[in-house]
Formats: sequence, C-alpha cells, structure tokens
Amino acid sequence: MMRLPLVSVSWTHSGPLVIPEDAFTTTLRVWDGEETALPQDGSHYGVVERGPVLLRCASGEFTLSAGMYFAVPGPAHLSGPGRGIVVTRPGYRCLFSIGGPCEEKGRLRYVDGCTDTLLLGPAKVGGPCLNLLHLPPRTDQIRHTHSSVRVGLIISGHGRCVGPGGAVPLEPGQIFIIPPHTEHSFFTEDEALRVIAYHPDTDTGPSDGDHPMINRTVVGGVSAARLQS
Repeated sequence: MMRLPLVSVSWTHSGPLVIPEDAFTTTLRVWDGEETALPQDGSHYGVVERGPVLLRCASGEFTLSAGMYFAVPGPAHLSGPGRGIVVTRPGYRCLFSIGGPCEEKGRLRYVDGCTDTLLLGPAKVGGPCLNLLHLPPRTDQIRHTHSSVRVGLIISGHGRCVGPGGAVPLEPGQIFIIPPHTEHSFFTEDEALRVIAYHPDTDTGPSDGDHPMINRTVVGGVSAARLQS
C-alpha cells in the first residue's frame, strides 16, 4: 500500500520527534500549555498557533501571540497557556529573530497561483528557512516533490493534500510532515489556505560572493563582488 502524502502529528504528542528519512536530523516538538525546554545544541524555529506564549532565551523574555514565529540559537524555554510547534536543526546556529503575526498573502509567486513569503531566511545560503504559503480559493496544484523534509502548520483555511496514497483533509491547527521526495499536491475549494512551512535547507540566499554589502561596494566603478578572486 502506498503511503499518504503527509503525516499528521497530534497536539497530544509528547517529547521530541526525530523525523525519519531526513538527512538533517530534523526534530519536531509540539507544546500545548506545558513548559518546554529547548536544548543547547542547534537552532530552533517556532510558530505560535495560540497565544500567549512566553519565550525565554539568552536574548531576553518575549511574549508571543498567535501567528508569531521565532528563530533561537541555543537553549530556550517556552511556557504559558498557548501552544505551537518548534523545529530544531542540530549543529546549526541561526540569527535570533522574532516576527509576525503572519500577513494574509505571500509576496513571492509560487506554483499555480499560490504565493509565498520568506518569513525567516538563511543568514547564508544552505541554512534553514521558514515560509508562509498562501493558496487562494480553487487552487488545483500540480503534483510535485521536495528534496528535503517539510514540517508545516495550517494557520487558517481548509483544503486537502493529495498523493499517490490518497488524500488528507487539512484544517486550522493541523501539524504535518511531508517526507523527502514524497509526491503531493494541495487543493482548496471556496476558501484560501495559509500554511507555515519549515525547510531544513536552502539553495538560495546570501553567500560570500553575493550579498548586499559586497554587491553595493563599488571599486573603480565596478562592484566589489566582481573583483573577488
């Protein structure tokens, strides 16, 4: 029997969930009102589904509301009556960031009329990222795959995810995992669907030879990026 295109994760799941088939040792944690400690090793990318949530880390204490998101390097602590998800990539150090709440639509074009906003981008190409995906009503998405795992949270709307193994209904508050190389497509009917998705890796972003500082440094009328040996 072929497997379903995504795996749903319950809000009652306890403890860290190390995602199989993933080359980055991606770990998912779900918290729902209980105190949650995040380990020292790695970087943690979180989304608040319901607030308030108190985030304590080396940068300070922050109260987060629904639809907000964060990236924290090293140890951190979550508490309060709210709930959300946090995804950890071991061995990587991100820049501390807090953002949100999420906007209604994405700013970048995606496939089949969908849009995307890069909420938390990599400090350097290759690092993880967090994205908002907006699927308008009556989306009929082409079947596709991703080379790395996707961890997602439905923040508004309804739809379904379809793959060779069948269809999975999607609704607000649903947590899901799409394993690498899994064929899938998203569909909506009369309402839009908004998803926040974590990617453990990127193939675009700043690099030593391509970033705003060096590109906009002009030496003798030529960008310093072109003078790099």
